Amino acid sequence: MKCIFFSKKPCVIIFNYYIATPNIKLTYLKSMDMKNAATLRIMLVLALSLSMFSCKKSSNSKNTSRGTGWAINSKDGGFQYNTNFKEQATAPGLAFIEGGTFTMGKVQDDVMHDWNNSPNQQHVQSFYMDETEVTNMMYMEYLDWIKGVYPPEDPNFKAIYNGALPDTLVWRNRLGYNEMMTNEYLRHPGYAEYPVVGVSWIQAVEYANWRTDRVNEMYLERQGYLSRDARYTATADANFSTDTYINAPKQVYGGNEEVVRTDNNNIKTDADGNESNVYANRGTGVLSPKYRLPTEVEWEYAALGLTELRSYNVYRGRKKYPWDGQYTRSGSRKVRGDQLANFKQGKGDYGGISGWSDDGADITAQVRSYEPNDHGLYDMAGNVAEWVADVYRPIVDDEFNDFNYYRGNVYTKNAINDDGTVKIVTVNDIVYDTLSNGKVIARNLPGEIAQVAVDENETYLRNNFDTSDNRNFRDGDKRSSREFESFNEEEEDGVSLTKKMYNAPRHNVEVDSAGNLIREYDKTNNRTSLISDEVRVYKGGSWRDRAYWLDPAQRRYFPQDMATDYIGFRCAMSRIGSKSKQKNKKKN
Repeated sequence: MKCIFFSKKPCVIIFNYYIATPNIKLTYLKSMDMKNAATLRIMLVLALSLSMFSCKKSSNSKNTSRGTGWAINSKDGGFQYNTNFKEQATAPGLAFIEGGTFTMGKVQDDVMHDWNNSPNQQHVQSFYMDETEVTNMMYMEYLDWIKGVYPPEDPNFKAIYNGALPDTLVWRNRLGYNEMMTNEYLRHPGYAEYPVVGVSWIQAVEYANWRTDRVNEMYLERQGYLSRDARYTATADANFSTDTYINAPKQVYGGNEEVVRTDNNNIKTDADGNESNVYANRGTGVLSPKYRLPTEVEWEYAALGLTELRSYNVYRGRKKYPWDGQYTRSGSRKVRGDQLANFKQGKGDYGGISGWSDDGADITAQVRSYEPNDHGLYDMAGNVAEWVADVYRPIVDDEFNDFNYYRGNVYTKNAINDDGTVKIVTVNDIVYDTLSNGKVIARNLPGEIAQVAVDENETYLRNNFDTSDNRNFRDGDKRSSREFESFNEEEEDGVSLTKKMYNAPRHNVEVDSAGNLIREYDKTNNRTSLISDEVRVYKGGSWRDRAYWLDPAQRRYFPQDMATDYIGFRCAMSRIGSKSKQKNKKKN
């Protein structure tokens, strides 16, 4: 509305407002004396009323189905859905990484002659990643929870706690005195914010699973779906699992309805008294996706921090470190010459000269000791190398897939009881596994849903996968060839004789009836490799490595059930919904 004054003459009132369709504009031009205030008031009220009516109609359109015209979230019943969901909340400890295309692999000289990271173009979906490596204090919280829920003094649970403990003996060196780290590094508060080490790949995966359940437990409490402080009531036979809550919510916390079914404000009742929204599910948007280890391609993409190379969507495989430039020392005037990461600078030089050009550490360093990269991630070079999810192979098969590349898929499904319900693991159903190094770990925990391999019901006549275990897919062995015929495959003692390229030694550890470990070493001479389906990739240089290994493109591998004093890990999480967090991002 505009009011144009012409000296002492009557004013001209121009009303512009929109009715029904925004593109249809009605214009009223009315000349009146200033005394006609009543008429002006009436017109103002009319304009405001039309505006309010239009806004109300627009805001309610999201609660009407475009498919059927039916009302969504009606009090009378029908389809209930969270139409107010904005976007995925950033879970604790994570930073958002917007996905994109980049050149994976290195373009520098291959000094080690591994020939395992030839440049290849990949595209990564947006995801989240821990700002820092998982620290000793973060892992101690995990151990404290296990000790409280599965007391190690109970013989039934002793292996659960022991299986989660980091191997502190990794610090020992036959020609070095490192007993202080062996005894103090994990638990002393002086090392609380240092990255945890001595953790195997298997232990890292179990930590990520545990973290998922604890975060979702907290979210459900905050939204009123669980009773207040429910997370502190967990016991061995009455605890919380995210997957169990989604599939059988009445069975979490041992079926205790006082904890699970609360009289919260989320419950809706229709005209017939039927309740809905009693339990949260994926459709409510409350539950967070799983924490997990990042894939190799995600880790490398995040470490490079390619944001400064994105002008006009130009992606170039020329970046050597997570920071700008080709050098490991700072060019900043204030700290010129100081190292930008924690790594081994030369023979016998793990921390530089005292007082000058020092990287601030001789073993690991406290997280956030150095500047983050452009994604806000700390220590993506140096400090500790990090486990990623992938099974190691010398090749990255970008000819088959260049989108969210990952080798290691083993598809499973929920085990189903005879009555059609999901099978929940009980205290008596815990499965323990003896690793190649003799360590005993729990493969599942009470309260979780038992898993089984997918079978022909899921694989028959599919063209995207035909087996449960896909770790060996197109990895160069005979099974990957077009001529391979599974029904003609020769076997010896149940072991395939397809002359596999990756046939690492297979040591065997068994437990006799008295509980003693029987170790059987593989002494055959026909082993040609240390690579198998049980070795995993780890990325990034560590405090033990020279600058050569700081390049995010470098790839190495280590047995998934073993640990060292220089490999740690951080978690990642998939992004749901839009690629970008910028609502009005400009298009090219």
